[in-house]
Amino acid sequence: SARTASAVAKPGECLPATEAQRTQQIGTHEVTIADPAMQRIYALLERLARSPIPVLIQGETGTGKEIAATALHVWSQRPGRLVAQNCAALPETLAESELFGHEKGAFTGAISQKQGLLEQAAQGTLFLDEVGELPLSLQAKLLRALESQKIVRVGGSRDIPIDVRIVAATHRDLEAEVKQGRFRQDLFFRLVAARVMLPPLRDRRREVPLLLRQFLR
Repeated sequence: SARTASAVAKPGECLPATEAQRTQQIGTHEVTIADPAMQRIYALLERLARSPIPVLIQGETGTGKEIAATALHVWSQRPGRLVAQNCAALPETLAESELFGHEKGAFTGAISQKQGLLEQAAQGTLFLDEVGELPLSLQAKLLRALESQKIVRVGGSRDIPIDVRIVAATHRDLEAEVKQGRFRQDLFFRLVAARVMLPPLRDRRREVPLLLRQFLR
C-alpha cells in the first residue's frame, strides 16, 4: 500500500507501493517482509549486526525469533558458525557440559573430550533460544564466562579463551523473572545490551495473505 511504502521509504525518497514488500533469503529462511514495523525491525537488525554487542530478542512463540537471530549472524559477516540451542531442551544434569564442554573422564560416560557450545561458536554467534529456562546455577557460570571471555571445561582446570557473540531469545518477561528471583539481574543486564521486540502476526495483518500464498505454493 501507499501507506506502507511511505513508512519504508528513506527521507526524501519516493518508493512505489509495489516495492514496499520484499522477499529475501536469510540463511536457509526465505523471508517476506511487508509490514512497516517489520521493515523497521529488520533495518535495526542490520545495524545491530555490525556490532559485537549481545542482543536479546523478545516475542511470542512463532514471531520469528530464530530468523531474527540468523539475520544478526549472517549480516555480521563473522567468520565462525551460528550455533543454536534451545535452553528449554537442555537436561539440567547435562546443561553445563553442553555449554562449556568436558574433558575425557570428567564423569561417567565422558569417554572423550568434548567442545561445548561456546567453543563451537568460536568467532561466530551462539543463539540461546528460551534463555529464561536456564537453571540459576548455570546462569552464574554463563555470566562469568561472558565477563571474562574464558571458559573451563567440566573436569578441566585450564582457562580457554572464547570469542563469541551472544544472541538470546525468550517469550518470557525477563524483568518479571528477575523480580521473582528466577533470573539473575546481572546476567539480564549482560544479555540486553540491545533489545529487539518482535510483534505477533495478529499485529502484522498485511503479511497474512502473503504468507498464505507462500504456503499454498
